[in-house]
Amino acid sequence: MNEAQLKTLTPQQAWQLLQDDPRAVLVDVRSNMEFLFVGHPKGAVHIPWIDEPDWEINPNFVRQVRELMLGGVICSNEEGCAPVILICRSGKRSLEAGRALIEKGFTNVFNVSDGFEGELDEQHHRSSLGGWRYEELPWEQC
Repeated sequence: MNEAQLKTLTPQQAWQLLQDDPRAVLVDVRSNMEFLFVGHPKGAVHIPWIDEPDWEINPNFVRQVRELMLGGVICSNEEGCAPVILICRSGKRSLEAGRALIEKGFTNVFNVSDGFEGELDEQHHRSSLGGWRYEELPWEQC
């Protein structure tokens, strides 16, 4: 039985973990359009959780993350498994995706609270209350 729990990191903590552990991988679970046009954290690997055109959960998500993590080969007795850090727009989809990974046996999974853009403010704008961009962490867009 997998006793692992999904852990939460602030955007700054996620960035620090990526700096401190070269095995850590940041997976952006947003749609293709969000990843390309809104922008994404520098170095993030894109594996959508839900994507256009049907906006259904990606049935290959866990397998794709497992492939990214070399099927678990990057686990060791001394250090455990490499951290998988998930990010979406506001931290909700990545929470669902993280739960799916834990359910399928991943043991070192993190969700970035506030995601890339954070919650909506009173004017219905994002990136003004929290998130990766708000914290001025490295990002890029196509």
